[in-house]
Amino acid sequence: MEKAVPTTFPSSVTMATPDAVQDYRRRGWTVAETANGVCLITDEQVSAIELTGTLAATVRRFLRSNNLSGPVIEIPGAQRREIHLVVGAAKAALAIEALRAAGATVHTDSASIPLPPTRLATGSACWGVSPSEARWVPPVVAIAAAVRAAGTRRTAHLTGVAC
Repeated sequence: MEKAVPTTFPSSVTMATPDAVQDYRRRGWTVAETANGVCLITDEQVSAIELTGTLAATVRRFLRSNNLSGPVIEIPGAQRREIHLVVGAAKAALAIEALRAAGATVHTDSASIPLPPTRLATGSACWGVSPSEARWVPPVVAIAAAVRAAGTRRTAHLTGVAC
């Protein structure tokens, strides 16, 4: 049974810049301006994968070292939280299942994702990898492969350390 995951993030008030909103719309993203900033509304074109903690850091390193990085939103807070924008969720049921099993949160079906410079209760969302720095928006399966590789490396490290 899947636990319910909120589709919006707590926030405080700020204004999104008109330039940011126009840039997001030029990319073909569905966005909504709010009192807090601007949110991506996930749809059949673009979805999001949220990772936390050491998994987020390991996946980011894997993607960068393999030239697979896409846009990544960093969410401020006590624990590292990153949201990877992705495409192809409609055709990736097995990858999505594997991501959820690994502890990722998959945002699809009109979920609301804070886009920079949206102001949240813990600070502002910011780009870890901006859309202009990324060579693409990767498919869900690329993030799933990175999560799988991160899990494999962790397991190999744990078994390789034993005497």
